[in-house]
Amino acid sequence: MVKSYLRYEECNSFGVVVSAESNLCYDSTGKLLIAGALDKLLVWNVKQGLCVHSLAPSLPESGSRPAVTAIACTPASSSLVASGYSDGSLRIWDIVKGACESTMNSHRGAVTALRYNKNGSLLATGSKDTDVIVWDTVAETGLFRLQGHRDQVTDVVFIENGNKLLTSSKDTFVRVWDIQTQACVQTIVSHRSEVWSLDVDPLERYVVTGGADMELRLFQVSSEPSSDPGKWEVLQLLGDVKKQSHDRVVTLRFNELGTLLGCQCAGKSLEVYSLHDDKEALKKAKRRKRRKREKADKTEKPENVAVTEPEDGNDFQASDYIRLLQIVRLKHKARSFAISPLHSRKEVMCTLAVSLHNNSLEVHEVQAESSAKVHSIDLPGHRSDVRSAVLTMDGTLLMTTSHNAVKIWNPTTGSCLRTMEAGYGLCGLFGPGNHHAIVGTKTGALEIFDVRSGDRVRAVEAHSGAVWSVSALPNGEGFVTGSADNDVKFWRFDLVQADDKVTLVFYLRVEFDVDKFQAFKQLTIENVRTLRMAEDVLAVRVSPDGKYLAVALLDSTVKIFFTDSLKFYLSLYGHKLPVLCIDISSDGALLASGSADKNMKIWGMDFGDCHKSLFAHHDSVMALKFVPNTHYIFSVGKDRVVNYWDADKFQHLLRLEGHHAEIWCLAVSFYGDFIITGSHDRSIRRWERTEEPFFIEEEREKQLEARFDSELDDSRAPRQEAPEEGASGLAGRKTQDTVSAADSIIDALDLAEEERKKILEHKVGVTPKKMITISCMYLQEAGEKTKFQPNVMMLGLSPSAYVLRAVASVRPSDLEQAFLMLPFSDALKLLEYVKQWIPDGSQVEIVGRVATMLLRIHHEQLIATPSARAIVTSVQEIHGSVRSFKNVLGRNIAAMSYVQDLLALSSNALFKDAGAKLSEIRKKLSSFPEKQEGHNKKKKRQKLQ
Repeated sequence: MVKSYLRYEECNSFGVVVSAESNLCYDSTGKLLIAGALDKLLVWNVKQGLCVHSLAPSLPESGSRPAVTAIACTPASSSLVASGYSDGSLRIWDIVKGACESTMNSHRGAVTALRYNKNGSLLATGSKDTDVIVWDTVAETGLFRLQGHRDQVTDVVFIENGNKLLTSSKDTFVRVWDIQTQACVQTIVSHRSEVWSLDVDPLERYVVTGGADMELRLFQVSSEPSSDPGKWEVLQLLGDVKKQSHDRVVTLRFNELGTLLGCQCAGKSLEVYSLHDDKEALKKAKRRKRRKREKADKTEKPENVAVTEPEDGNDFQASDYIRLLQIVRLKHKARSFAISPLHSRKEVMCTLAVSLHNNSLEVHEVQAESSAKVHSIDLPGHRSDVRSAVLTMDGTLLMTTSHNAVKIWNPTTGSCLRTMEAGYGLCGLFGPGNHHAIVGTKTGALEIFDVRSGDRVRAVEAHSGAVWSVSALPNGEGFVTGSADNDVKFWRFDLVQADDKVTLVFYLRVEFDVDKFQAFKQLTIENVRTLRMAEDVLAVRVSPDGKYLAVALLDSTVKIFFTDSLKFYLSLYGHKLPVLCIDISSDGALLASGSADKNMKIWGMDFGDCHKSLFAHHDSVMALKFVPNTHYIFSVGKDRVVNYWDADKFQHLLRLEGHHAEIWCLAVSFYGDFIITGSHDRSIRRWERTEEPFFIEEEREKQLEARFDSELDDSRAPRQEAPEEGASGLAGRKTQDTVSAADSIIDALDLAEEERKKILEHKVGVTPKKMITISCMYLQEAGEKTKFQPNVMMLGLSPSAYVLRAVASVRPSDLEQAFLMLPFSDALKLLEYVKQWIPDGSQVEIVGRVATMLLRIHHEQLIATPSARAIVTSVQEIHGSVRSFKNVLGRNIAAMSYVQDLLALSSNALFKDAGAKLSEIRKKLSSFPEKQEGHNKKKKRQKLQ
């Protein structure tokens, strides 16, 4: 009988505040901050420090979720947010509903830049594949692809005046694209290094670009063409502004008013510049000219030197428009920043939200003379790698360690319960009663923490080298540590007085009330035995029965000793590189070892023979654990994968993907119902055992199918030829989804064609005259009319309605690529159905899109095919349907505006211009002190009289 297993799936991930791969973005209200956290999109309420929503795409059938790499908020909506991912996909989220509105796939590489136009109808995306795609957010389709950059696209921005798009790239070029002609109209080559960011002010007067050099370049936007149309330059260089930081520019952004410019570099500073208008720039230019003339008079003293004053922008410099206002100093390197659209106080010029590389968020208020940090979010995650993870016996608490802190979590909800400052923790365990935690550090100290109060009770200098491993004794009286100083030490738990004068030892086999003595006693540890080894100790493990002690050494061997006498028992050798982790099964029969040589070996504890050597990971095996009371093993490694094994049959069961960096630690619950993993990406993931059974053969077939499907995806295929200078192309690309969509349309066409033939035969009556048909256990004569039995697969729809349903079920962004894969014969069939859909008048938008795409794709073949001319001519009738549909929309919009005007007249609250009302109130309040002063003066005059 074939054995079945229960599947493990990822159910939760926590510990990440913000990831370094993504940028920040405020919503239109300025109250919520959207940040990327690996594969999640987190919506933070910064003032409260709470995560309002955690948005993540659904789990794929194979592989892991892609990471968020770019974010942009829709200007016309306070709830819609666009996010780009590392696999080239694009998703539109509703942060109020917490749901994904649409998904689009077109890029071959990670999305690195996102930007909406002012009304939110267009969205431009740049990617590592060097392409720029412009999307129609209403129709949820890609309009066109712009090709011309030779390296990663770093930023994009729209210029509404002139319908232009600006893009910057690591190829040192800034390109200006005309959206209507889909052509590059200007290429700026002033930069000599990578261009990392650019932005345009809200009034679209100036464009600022920044790269890896020391200057920011300021350009003036020219909306009118010059006298020579062949030399029209949209951007005209005004000059350079030297920035204070020596690091490269990461992000450049204007505030909503266009008065301030934020420049974030790769270091620990953020520079805020003020932008002057034309009058202030003219004054500054005159002063500069005057100072230059005075300096020339003092040095050379020339006679009759005439200095011309600047009258227009030709004599202006970039320094006349931009002035350094403030430098925000940060304690850690910044990844991205966002400027809030709201102002908290009058003296505050702007509010900045900054994401740091250490997995934290900070909010700073910038004033004219200083800046201050007002909010920060850092408690829900570690500042660096998660190096160890330990669960309590009942699985209610989780302890994780990093380079400077120890955190206690609720592993079910992912909420952080305690944060305690500590040394660089490499391993740990919970003490008796789960009231204390012991952490082994990189400096060789053992630190004891009180979990309930969150305080460090004491630190014991246990070893002279790093404590790499800790293993609890089965009787609960103590534990064993292994260190880089070649020592294996046995420790015993003690309870001592708080003043350290009187020591009372309580062994756990003696019953006592821990809570009663907790106020007077503190947990401490005492070294009782030491085992000296010849090499560095990398891992230690005590067998569940307490009989054996296994020690992994730097010489790639595992030594086994008797726990009571510390006499040598067995030596396990076979690994080619040091053994990094070991574990012993609950029955003490098997020992598993993982090594830096990427292999996992299963040993017998009776004779020390190697049962099997398995190629476990594509990189070093960092941790492995037996599931209690079974011979199932979980292993993790630097290849970012969690593997599930059967140690009896030596078979690989599951491959769990989800982490985005090396996995350092692993913890398995006592009942084996879930596991916890910690990674270099600072995330902690919980994997739960489900009730879904699976078989090994079926799992292997799924893996082969996934590998075959991945070959269909052209995102991994290298581009054959470099794109032409300023070329454009189709926005979509071939993916597994588009292939499946094309197959579904072809199947629907074939099924509908068969149904049409059956209907025609039933109407004409082609059956022989005296033919006897057996149906439902009775006989009918052939001449009699029978009731037509439709195909059940048609779902009770007519052939044309069934085909329209199949086409409408395809994602709008995949429709064009699906039509590209249709044979010409199927395209003709689809055009015949379009002819039937037009008089119906339903789903005019989809019908028009299908007709337009098919005519554009197969234009040459349709013209060259005489039989297709009648179909093409009949499709022209769609213009009338579209026109009538447009008239209906126009009448509805006019009626809604009329109703809005009526409601505005009858109500002062709804549909009222709040801006005008607010300005009136402010005028009244500003004039109130003047009236009050005049009234007081009158009273004084009356008293004097």
